Amino acid sequence: MSRAKNLVLIGLMGVGKTSVGKHLAQNLGWKFLDTDHVLEERCGADIPWIFDIEGEAGFRRRETEVLEDLCQYKNTVIATGGGIVLSEHNRSLLKTCGTVIYLAATPAQLYARVAHDTHRPLLQVENPEEVLAKLLAQREPLYKEVADLVIPSEGSRSAKYMADRVADRLGKLK
Repeated sequence: MSRAKNLVLIGLMGVGKTSVGKHLAQNLGWKFLDTDHVLEERCGADIPWIFDIEGEAGFRRRETEVLEDLCQYKNTVIATGGGIVLSEHNRSLLKTCGTVIYLAATPAQLYARVAHDTHRPLLQVENPEEVLAKLLAQREPLYKEVADLVIPSEGSRSAKYMADRVADRLGKLK
């Protein structure tokens, strides 16, 4: 791919961006960064707390600042938050940041992975599976808009398997 200064993983929460990203970075001998983890480190607080205090708008503003900074790196695998594509500015950044890989999954697959996760503010509702379906319907066109490559999730396949699959599709498997 022509703009592969970085590999950027996008997709809905629970798809495995962080787990796959760590394996992928190891395969390539690259650095790994996660926008959510960087944001938490900078704020000294976790994402649920940031949502509680600043709301989603405050969180999204901070997320954009982190993405702007991480796009300056090279030879880095970057895992992004699931809603990073909601901002048109972020979508423009993603297109210049590197090769964008959309890790895709069905709402049922995602729900099976995040059903008991209490650190996802948008899922702290009565029917999280319904929320996942709505989020996916809203965000999937945006993921596809910026993605250079779409890799469908294969059920219970391991993160290492998925990372190897991504690397193979990119022709960069060591």
